[in-house]
Amino acid sequence: MQFSSALLENAVNEFAKLPGIGKKTALRLVLHLLKQDTAEVSNFSEVIAKMRSEIRFCQRCFNVADADICSICSNSMRKQEIICVVENIRDVIAIESTQQFNGTYHVLGGIISPLDGVGPDQLNIESLILRVQKEKTEELIFALNPNIQGDTTIYYIQKKIQPLGIRVTTIARGIAFGGELEYTDELTLGRSLQNRMPVENYVSNR
Repeated sequence: MQFSSALLENAVNEFAKLPGIGKKTALRLVLHLLKQDTAEVSNFSEVIAKMRSEIRFCQRCFNVADADICSICSNSMRKQEIICVVENIRDVIAIESTQQFNGTYHVLGGIISPLDGVGPDQLNIESLILRVQKEKTEELIFALNPNIQGDTTIYYIQKKIQPLGIRVTTIARGIAFGGELEYTDELTLGRSLQNRMPVENYVSNR
């Protein structure tokens, strides 16, 4: 791709660093910005810069937040005694879009994957266990991707919290094994939450 402007080329190269954005798409986005008013482009860049510099992670569940505690954890209308354990923030957004869950979340920040060098100590597992011990948790729902790594993570945490005697469930497997929550349609994901089952039953059927 040849550019007559180094400024244009630099902008395209920066956009092309985004996941799923190739050089052609990056060029289309940059040319679109060139057509906008200077004020609109300035506002766009300011919003992105402010998001990156000011966004926080909830001290309770590790979801993205504007304050120390996210809007979900601080919502008194939600069932604080129910925790849905997810791999990442995208999964929180996916489940929230179903409008079928009214509890809280705990974002692990990944899943146990020895082949990738990811162990329990690198995830938000200990904070989850401490949270369950300190709070009046009634149920822990695992909503992890249905694959070997997800199952390993469920098994590890379930064994850790077993002595606490709380109800532990996992979403029903309307989601195909090897699939990802992020790409599951809202209806299937919503039904999986409603038809969740005890972890013991799931592990014994594997």
